[in-house]
Amino acid sequence: MTKQKITAVLLLPLILSGCVQAAQYSHGNAGFSSVSTTTADATGKHTVWIQNRYDAQAAAKQVKVLLAKKSIDAETAVQIALLNNKGLQAAYAGLGEAAADAWQSTMFANPIVGVGLTGIGTPGLAVFRSVEGVIATNIVALATRKKAIDSAGTGFRRAQLGAALQTLQLAANTRRAWIAAVAARETAAQLSKAQDTADAASELAKKLGETGALTKSAQARHHVFYAELAGQTAKARLDARLAKEELTRLMGLWGPDIDYQLPNRLAQLPKGLMTQDQIEAQALQRRVDLQMARLDLDATAQSYKLTEATRYVTDLEILTGFETEREPEDGVKNADTTGNIELEFTIPIFDTGKARMRKAELAYMRAANLLAEKAVNVRSEARSAYQAYRANYDIARHYRNSVLPLRADIEEESLLTYNGMITNTFELLTDSRETISSALLAVNAKRDFWLAEANLAPAIYGGGVGAAGGGPDLAATAEGSGGH
Repeated sequence: MTKQKITAVLLLPLILSGCVQAAQYSHGNAGFSSVSTTTADATGKHTVWIQNRYDAQAAAKQVKVLLAKKSIDAETAVQIALLNNKGLQAAYAGLGEAAADAWQSTMFANPIVGVGLTGIGTPGLAVFRSVEGVIATNIVALATRKKAIDSAGTGFRRAQLGAALQTLQLAANTRRAWIAAVAARETAAQLSKAQDTADAASELAKKLGETGALTKSAQARHHVFYAELAGQTAKARLDARLAKEELTRLMGLWGPDIDYQLPNRLAQLPKGLMTQDQIEAQALQRRVDLQMARLDLDATAQSYKLTEATRYVTDLEILTGFETEREPEDGVKNADTTGNIELEFTIPIFDTGKARMRKAELAYMRAANLLAEKAVNVRSEARSAYQAYRANYDIARHYRNSVLPLRADIEEESLLTYNGMITNTFELLTDSRETISSALLAVNAKRDFWLAEANLAPAIYGGGVGAAGGGPDLAATAEGSGGH
C-alpha cells in the first residue's frame, strides 16, 4: 500500500469528525443579550454580567453614583440590586455553563487511537517486526449528533429563560422590600407621634391626680396607654430596621454603603388606576416561567426521539487501521502494509430498550401536564394580581377619604367637649386610641396597594407574585389594647 493510501486510511475518521462553527455558544456573553432585553422590557432597568475586574469596577462606580442620592427610591433600589447582587451574578455564571455545554455538543467525539508493536528486540530486526494502528469512531454518536445538538440548544435556551426569571425575581423582591421598609418607617413615625401625645396626656393625668381632680383609675388608664404605646413604638422601630436590612441584602450592600437613606413615607395614592384589560393574554404571551415549561416539553420530546433512535443499538463503533509487517527476504527487509476495518456493536438480547422507551413516554406526559397546569395558574395569578390591585386601591382610598377625616373630626370634638367638662377622661382616651388605630390601618392599606401594584409586572412577566400584605399589622395591636 502506498504512503498516500495509508494516510487516507488513518485520516478517514478524523475527516468524519471535523468541527463545526459554534460562535453563538463560544462567545463570552453567549445568551446574555436575550436576558438583558427580556428583563429591560419588564423592569425598565439594565443588568450586567460581570466577568472581569473592569466590569466589576464599572458596576461598582454606577452603584456609588446611585447611592449618592439624598434618599433611595424604589426604582433606584431595583437598579442597585441588578448591578450589585452576587446571587444574580451566580445565575449568569450558570448561563455561561449552559452555553459551554451547548458548545461542547457541537463537537464530534474524539476518535480513539491505538498503536501496537510486536517483535521488539527480535534477532535480525533493528527495532520491531510489525506495527498495528487503529482509530475507533462511535457511529451512533455521529448518527444522533443533530438530535443531541438540538437537545443541548433547547437546554441553553431554557438556561437563558432561567437567568431572566431570576433577574425578574430579584427586581420584584427588591421592589417589595423597599415598599415594606418605607411602610415600616411610616408606621414607626405614626406611633412615635402618638406616643408624644400619650406622654403629654400621662404627665397631665399625673398632675391632675396630685390635685385630686383625677381619680387613680383614670390616671392608671392614661399611664398604661402610654406604656403600651411605648412598647408598640419600640417594636415598630425594630421592624423598620429589619425591613431595611432585608432591602440591604437584596441590593448586595455592606460596609459604609449600608448607611443609605429611605423616604419617611410611601407616596400618596395615584389619581387613577392602570387598565389591564388583556392581562391574561399578556401573561400567557410574556410569562418567562411559562416559556420555560414549554421548553421543558420540547426538551422531553427531543429526549424521547433520542431514546427511540438508540433503543436497540446504544454502542456502535467503527474501527479503521493498518498493519505493517517487515520480513527479511534474501537479506533485504521488505515491509507489507495492509488496511483493515472492524465494526463493534452491542446485541440487544436482554435489554431491548422497552423500559427506557416507557420512561421517556411518561416523562413527556408529565411535562405536558405540568405545562397545562402552568397555563391555568398563570391565568389565575394574572387575574388575582389585577383584582388585588383594584381592591386595595379602593380600600386605601376609603381610609384616606372617609375614615381618617371622620376620625379627625371625632378627635377634635372630643377635645372640645373634654375642655368643656362634657366628655370624661375615659371617653377621650378611647377616642385617641381609635384614632391611632385608624391611622395605622390607613398606612397598612396604602402599603398593601403599592405591594399589589408591584405584583402586576411579575404577574405578566414572571418573578413571583407576592402576598398583598407586606409587614406587621400594628393597628390590630393598638386596637386590642382598648380593654383596660
